[in-house]
Amino acid sequence: MEVEKLVEATVNEIQKVLSSTSVMGEPKTVEGVTLIPLVSTGFMFGAGGGTGKADTPGKGEGEAGGTGGGVGIKPIAVVIIDKSGVRVEAMKGGLASAVEKIAEKAPEVIGQMMAKRKEQKEETKQG
Repeated sequence: MEVEKLVEATVNEIQKVLSSTSVMGEPKTVEGVTLIPLVSTGFMFGAGGGTGKADTPGKGEGEAGGTGGGVGIKPIAVVIIDKSGVRVEAMKGGLASAVEKIAEKAPEVIGQMMAKRKEQKEETKQG
C-alpha cells in the first residue's frame, strides 16, 4: 500500500473517533438533574515509507510503508442543568478527580432530590 493511501486511511479513522459526541457526551437525566460530560480529545499520527535495493547483487529490491497513531480522551468538565439553572463544574486531574467531584456533589444532589419529593408529597396531601 502506498504511503498516501495509508495516511488517508489513518486520517479517516481518526475523523470517525473525533466527532462532536466524543467532545460533548450524551446527556443523562436523573430526577430532574441533567448532566452533560465534556472531554478534551487529542490525536497524533505518523507515516513513512521507502524503497531500496539490497547491497548484495541479486538479492532484489523492495518497498515498505506504515502508519501509526493514537487518540487520547480526558474528562474536563460536566454541565449540570437543574431547577436552579445551568452551571459548569470543571474536572481537575482527569478521571480520578471526576469521580471525586461526583462523590462530593452526590450528597447535595440527593438532598435536593429528597427535598423536592417531600414538597411534592406535601402538595399531594394538600391538594
